[in-house]
Amino acid sequence: MKLEKITGRRSYGDACGTAHALDLIGERWAMLVMRELLLGPRRFGELRDHLPGLSANVLTQRLEGLEAAGIVRRHRLPPPASVQVYELTAWGMEAEPVILALGRWGARSPFHDPALHLSPVSMMLSFRAMFDPVRAAGIEVTLRFRFGADAYWISIGDGRLTGERGDGPVPDAELSGPPGTIAGMVYGLLPLDELERNGTLKVEGSHAALGRFASIFDLPAKAPLPALA
Repeated sequence: MKLEKITGRRSYGDACGTAHALDLIGERWAMLVMRELLLGPRRFGELRDHLPGLSANVLTQRLEGLEAAGIVRRHRLPPPASVQVYELTAWGMEAEPVILALGRWGARSPFHDPALHLSPVSMMLSFRAMFDPVRAAGIEVTLRFRFGADAYWISIGDGRLTGERGDGPVPDAELSGPPGTIAGMVYGLLPLDELERNGTLKVEGSHAALGRFASIFDLPAKAPLPALA
């Protein structure tokens, strides 16, 4: 089958692996759909909820293209759920380091705006991307993040970060609030005390544990703008 029929777009016609990767996932929204699947299967409606600028029609096209390319597969969950979900294939999951590296690189842009929409998965992957094992040495902490009925967890210990969707292990602290607000607080862009006072962010458990967690993370330095001639 020709690549154009799989992706719906013209190929770069270049043997470079980078060019071929762009043939597969260079279409608008394709990589963000993959991002949302890095922490496990999602229903179509969940993908739409976490990618609010993406129409149902375009999402359908992207999922069909990614599925045809062997990056995404769909299947039906067993009872009692019995719903269709989309998930990354094993090969699709291999793109995680690429997506994390691209996130670190993009965060250095002088034009990056951290106040824009951030999904729960984006927040979790941001912490994975910005994790510093040197600064994490000697720190052991587990946090849970709750977004309505959805929960995620992160544990740090032995200089490593682990975390997934779900309630996870018993946390030292649980945070409830918008993902962008939580990320902004962790990266030092938003003051915790003010967020708690105005009800934007709720913290249950140890504030000291939250402080230890936040001490590990920083956004990278911005790249300089070129000097004007």
